[in-house]
Amino acid sequence: MGIDRERRRAVFLDRDGVISRAVVRHGKPYPPARVEDLEVLPGVAEALRHLKAAGYLLIVVTNQPDVARGVQSRAAVEAMHARLASILSIDEFRVCYHDDGDACACRKPNPGLLLDAARAHGVDLHASIMVGDRWRDVEAGRRAGCATVFLDHGYAERKPAQPDVVVSSLTEAADWIKFRDGGGIHDPR
Repeated sequence: MGIDRERRRAVFLDRDGVISRAVVRHGKPYPPARVEDLEVLPGVAEALRHLKAAGYLLIVVTNQPDVARGVQSRAAVEAMHARLASILSIDEFRVCYHDDGDACACRKPNPGLLLDAARAHGVDLHASIMVGDRWRDVEAGRRAGCATVFLDHGYAERKPAQPDVVVSSLTEAADWIKFRDGGGIHDPR
């Protein structure tokens, strides 16, 4: 089956560490606990506006296993997404509330969130990009057939295998995506 050139392109974005600040404890990233703790990272709003202007659908795909673990409520996660949606150019939030033991298809590194969004929105995954700050994000993007961008924050955990590019911010990721689309010369490394 060939690629349908009329289909939409998307940038899939992890939430914590990509658009909002992750809470880092002992070198590991965690989600904020409350809406009041949610902080959009510098440059994110502008980077998202540029990606939207370039014709990309912007879809947040996030694992939120603390709901399954009983330490976070689904209502708190949804309140955070409502807050982000009110201030950022995001088209949709897709969330996996499961933990690893649930063996679901949507928990990254599985590509279920991306595949479901692609079906729902007519997205060409091969023309799309996954941006994440953890190996699970990059692997989910690879499994879905997307280009992958790794935001390296130096966490004390496993690094992803062979992302297409490594950057330090969503601004740099957006610049790379623009370059990839033929919009200029830029090497974020």
